[in-house]
Amino acid sequence: MDVDTRLLRSFVAVAEEGTLTRAAERLYVSQPALTKQIKQLETQLGVRLFTRSRTGMTLTASGRALAERTPALLAVWDQVSRETKSTASRADRVLRVGFLASAANEATPRIVAEFSHRRPGWRADMRQASWSDPSGGLADGEVDVALVRLPFPGQDTLRTEPLFTEPRWVALPADHPLAAHDEIRFQHLWDEPFVAAPAETGRWREYWLAMDERQGHPVRIGAVTDLPDDWLNAIANGYGVALAPASAARFYARPGIVYRPVSGIGPSQVAVAWAPADDTHPAVQDFVHCCLEYGVAD
Repeated sequence: MDVDTRLLRSFVAVAEEGTLTRAAERLYVSQPALTKQIKQLETQLGVRLFTRSRTGMTLTASGRALAERTPALLAVWDQVSRETKSTASRADRVLRVGFLASAANEATPRIVAEFSHRRPGWRADMRQASWSDPSGGLADGEVDVALVRLPFPGQDTLRTEPLFTEPRWVALPADHPLAAHDEIRFQHLWDEPFVAAPAETGRWREYWLAMDERQGHPVRIGAVTDLPDDWLNAIANGYGVALAPASAARFYARPGIVYRPVSGIGPSQVAVAWAPADDTHPAVQDFVHCCLEYGVAD
């Protein structure tokens, strides 16, 4: 019987946190999604792992047995997975760099150029991740280092170094009544349908819906997308508006869409991220240093 490591990670989080609510927050997933994962794992194993009550989740005897061994098992699997995926690329002097959307904006070419200068013969292979993986590919070991936006799911298990912040703006259909404003108060967007990231991205999705700044006002979802082109099409077709970094006005300009500053919400933060196992890997650390030296906003 094969068990998805994602289900085991969810199990460990619930076992350690003691409640579905805290575990969901830690994993940046919704509570219903986490509940479904735990039930799926119990079904696959054929045992009950938790006793549920109003006060939380208590491990059964079977759950305690699994909890004792699973963290070490996942740690070994993560190490093996990273080493297996990275060995071939590093033997070819290729550094796999994940990124979301516009990466580090205009600083990205400078970072890549400086890395090539420091590491002659090496190549930075830039790999764009979908918004369904806000870690930029680090979570599954698909990349060696990533340019990401905080917060993202699982960032507490990785190393992150902030590079710069930029305001969050709103993308609107050009014929939207609010498009005539030079700046829009976030409260004026509360009743608008929003184009959102997939629900399984949890806190990432909530951040780009500015849930913390809504003062409890419910959000309306007009469309769900995980790729920039689909996101742009949904907005242009009038399915909703969407918060975006200010730089999106430069990198994702297109007819039928306008971008406007928004007051009443905090900025977006760009960071470089990597796995703790690569704290001493020369090529990864050279790229990180290039980001910290050259990854600044113009």
